Amino acid sequence: MDPDALATRLLTAATGLVLLVLYLLLGALFAGVFAVLWAGTPDPVWLAVALLASALLFGYASYRGGTARILSSLEATELPRDRAPELHARVERLADRMDVGSPTLLVGRMPMPNALAIGGRADGSVVVLDAGLFRLLTLDELETIVAHELAHIESRDSLVQTLGYSVLETFSGLLFLLLLPVGLLVVGVRRAVRLLLGRPVEPLVKHVERAYVVVAGVVVASTVVATLLLRAHSRRRELFADDRAADVTGRPADLARALTRIERASTPDRGLLSSLYIHGEDEGGLTRLFATHPPMRERVERLLDRADEAWTPIEVQ
Repeated sequence: MDPDALATRLLTAATGLVLLVLYLLLGALFAGVFAVLWAGTPDPVWLAVALLASALLFGYASYRGGTARILSSLEATELPRDRAPELHARVERLADRMDVGSPTLLVGRMPMPNALAIGGRADGSVVVLDAGLFRLLTLDELETIVAHELAHIESRDSLVQTLGYSVLETFSGLLFLLLLPVGLLVVGVRRAVRLLLGRPVEPLVKHVERAYVVVAGVVVASTVVATLLLRAHSRRRELFADDRAADVTGRPADLARALTRIERASTPDRGLLSSLYIHGEDEGGLTRLFATHPPMRERVERLLDRADEAWTPIEVQ
């Protein structure tokens, strides 16, 4: 081997060895600092509880603050009792039968004929009805839609979903902060080993970018899995709200007709408020996994099956 080439090879290997030792020392230093910090923290269980409590508190604050923004974006105004006395009376009877306070009825402007519920069981909850629903549905059908929304209020579904996403965001950020130093250490050691073996290496910035991409990919994958679980929970709550509305009104067929009319009059809009609407997307493949609502056809068929079961023919003597 040419002496100059041999000298270059030895210099490269020495550089790789020095970098390898340096990265290992940095890794040991990081582990030591982490161990000291961990030893000085409260019990891991209490730490997890504190993080969870912080995420829930932030989520609740976001939920409370977001309510006003949602109502403002919908230009929602209160529906006076003298404008719809029978609807108000029916809603009050529904609230008495269910574990909720009497809600405030608002009329808003939505991208499609729809309804949404905001709030918990106590007084102060709100049901927003799009103005188009009053032209689209009969009073009996509109009552079943309100009953569906009251079922969400009864179960605090919107609050639970908001808290779930808040916890998800908090722990996704924490996971990224924990994994990024490990990723940087791994790619640094890999780069040093390639130098030690005399193999070509990319610039350091490329290795750093690769570590960032890998760590971000792990965090995103974890977030996607958690999001799928939250969306599955949301779809189950929609079916529960359908069942609860059918039980409390005794008219599953009216709810099925109302949902069918809403679907025919609507164009799906995947905006920020999609998880609050009664209308859901009815598409296949991956879209269904991320949908906040079950397919409308499935919901209508379940309700019609309940209506068939509730109807019993009278035998002629």
